[in-house]
Amino acid sequence: MNLHVIGANLTVSIKSFYRDKTVVFFRIAFPVILILVFGTIFMDRGNEIFALGIQDLDRTKASAQIAHAIGLSGRFKITKVAPGLDATQFAKDHKLNLVLVIPKGSEESLVRRMKSDDPKAFVSLRAVHDPSSFGVSTKMQVLSMVLAAMNQKMSGKAAFIKLSETSILKKKYRFIEFFVPGIIALAVMTASLFGSVNVNAELRQKGVFRKLSTTPITRTDWILSTVLYQFILAVISTIVMLLVSYAAFNVSLAINAWLLVFVALDVFTFVGLGMILSRVAKEAESAAAASDALMFPMMFLSGTFFPIEMMPDFLQKFAKVLPLYYVNEGLRASMVSVDNMAALKSAAIIGVFAVVVFVLGIMITSFGDEA
Repeated sequence: MNLHVIGANLTVSIKSFYRDKTVVFFRIAFPVILILVFGTIFMDRGNEIFALGIQDLDRTKASAQIAHAIGLSGRFKITKVAPGLDATQFAKDHKLNLVLVIPKGSEESLVRRMKSDDPKAFVSLRAVHDPSSFGVSTKMQVLSMVLAAMNQKMSGKAAFIKLSETSILKKKYRFIEFFVPGIIALAVMTASLFGSVNVNAELRQKGVFRKLSTTPITRTDWILSTVLYQFILAVISTIVMLLVSYAAFNVSLAINAWLLVFVALDVFTFVGLGMILSRVAKEAESAAAASDALMFPMMFLSGTFFPIEMMPDFLQKFAKVLPLYYVNEGLRASMVSVDNMAALKSAAIIGVFAVVVFVLGIMITSFGDEA
């Protein structure tokens, strides 16, 4: 055993490690990011406070006490819904997956129960919910527990407060229908970003861009061909993902023109970001590490795998500045809830972002200057 050889080889390995920024990221930075992100999200899951809309149609002292008692449970952050509004539309517009409606006649039923102990005198609260949302089943269970505790305090006999369910969606959807659009957005983002970064950075590092400047191909030709290539790959991968989803899980999703719109916007956005990163980070390894650092927060914080409602408020605000969030929201609005206005709003936001980063990427991309 030659300790000198072992030491020399170890030194070479350590130098190779810290010189390869991608390896350093995945070995050290990436696990730390996962710990921080998921630790922050799931640290207090046992005492999680849920967003809940309450619409009081009775507008009496008794109905107000029911709403107040739900708030006192400490498990819900209450949003009051005006009696004149449509609870279903309010839930869609404000992205609430649960709105509780207190019906008219609640106080009258309470008076009947208190005077005659009539078991037929009860109030049926209506839970307007989104069954495709990841966290709504947990929220419904917590709400049922809170209502059960209220019933126990009021009477040990037949329950006075009961709960009925109404879906905000026209059709019944499962969580897999929520999940598939997010995976489509994620897959297109990953391929577009990595494809643009890896190809551009490697060609620049090898001097191919300098040689291209002596050929008839223009910078515009090069960029448009790159975008078209990424778009074709994105369409193919999207079709494959949908076919597998239909075959394996029998998903029920609306396929319309919005799908191509959001796939195209996804490609333009992240090809543009890729061009910027590959220009800022000169070496292929540095560019890859930069794209990793950009991609992974979006992967976990943009609502791809779970709703951002599960995250703390400051992370929810951060999520809403990420471009992938609006691709996710747009795809789900068009494929799940079939809400064209919501899809248009998301398309407008991500469209503006795509134009800005793509134009900036074109402006800083150069064939001749690689210094």
